[in-house]
Amino acid sequence: MMLVVGLGNPGADYAQTRHNIGFMAVDALVRRHSFSPWKVKFQGEVCEGTIAGEKVVALKPQTFMNLSGQSVGMAARYLKITLGHVVVIHDELDLEPGRVRVKTGGGSGGHNGLKSIDAHLGKDYRRVRLGIGHPGDKNLVTSYVLHAFAKADQVWLDPLLDAVAINFPALATGDDAGFMNKVSLAMGGVGGKDGI
Repeated sequence: MMLVVGLGNPGADYAQTRHNIGFMAVDALVRRHSFSPWKVKFQGEVCEGTIAGEKVVALKPQTFMNLSGQSVGMAARYLKITLGHVVVIHDELDLEPGRVRVKTGGGSGGHNGLKSIDAHLGKDYRRVRLGIGHPGDKNLVTSYVLHAFAKADQVWLDPLLDAVAINFPALATGDDAGFMNKVSLAMGGVGGKDGI
């Protein structure tokens, strides 16, 4: 069994913000693979499905980003899911828009959602980092991530979410490099300065 967590903030005010790309990716995944309807559990919204023969529980914490670890920790413990089978999808300032990277463990990079999960679970879970770009000044980061995607971002955002959902079976079977490669090929250079 696998726990796939999308990070974001609950509520309509945050729905289309850069910080919520994790929620958007999980929504795309759930639609693509015909998961069960969402229900409220573990201080979040959860649903279930099967990808590449693997049972997958999708989770969108409703605790607000800075407390995401409460929801993720509760779900992982209750479902008895080991860290190696937890995948967290989140926004990444240090990647060009449209890029994706997968890594296991490491630091939070200042991401409060990851800091919270690290505190509740430890660090050795897989992270799917979806690039949203950086505003160029660290003082602008908070307003940047809490601002809605621009219309111009749709040229890479929708294709990225689709590519993550379509190619997720590679990730579900442990082929992180294959997943990154397939998403890159699907994007075909759409995205940051030099593509994916």
